[in-house]
Amino acid sequence: MTSENEAPTAPRRGLAEKRQAITRAARTVFGRDGYSRASIDAIAAEAGVSTRTIYNHFTGKELLFRTVVQESAGQVRDAQLDVIDRELAKVTDLEADLVALSLAWVATLTTFADHFALVRQINAEAAHLPKDLLDAWQATGPRPAMAELANRFGRLADRGLLDAPDPARAAQHFVLLIGSEVTQRSYWGAHPLAPSETEEIITAGVHVFLRAYAARPTP
Repeated sequence: MTSENEAPTAPRRGLAEKRQAITRAARTVFGRDGYSRASIDAIAAEAGVSTRTIYNHFTGKELLFRTVVQESAGQVRDAQLDVIDRELAKVTDLEADLVALSLAWVATLTTFADHFALVRQINAEAAHLPKDLLDAWQATGPRPAMAELANRFGRLADRGLLDAPDPARAAQHFVLLIGSEVTQRSYWGAHPLAPSETEEIITAGVHVFLRAYAARPTP
């Protein structure tokens, strides 16, 4: 038993580690089984903890699922924001830089395979999940990343490199062109495409995007 003035650093660290083990296990189980079929017992077994330990951290399966979805989406968002900042910080060759951006953006499908397994299950069960949960997922992950991409496209338009009066729509078109075929053909990363195939799809997508959005020289 600790004294009143003794900082309980070890217990706090232990609680944090236990919580991380639970959320990691939950992401694995939800990604494998979906929300409806996943059980607290299965998550406890995956985490190597008791079900009581899970209930000490989370009031039930729904809160655990919400937490996992938002934390996982936040990790992918941060990675995508880093990609945008790295690849569009200093654009010198627009097409080459957009291809580099696209390759790094699409690579998150495999880098965060557990997250996109979760996304596959969310899409499959969307009709049976609360809309506010789906909105919270979008607000935490995809929307901020897309907003920043739109912001950067707006800057490129201001520099005269893109003709994008609606940068948000341009960003949506860009992601569809460089990502949708890879996503669909790989089943959201479940069966990754060969790198050469991915690069071919992305290069073609960037080319089409620039046919629509590259600024034209004024006569």
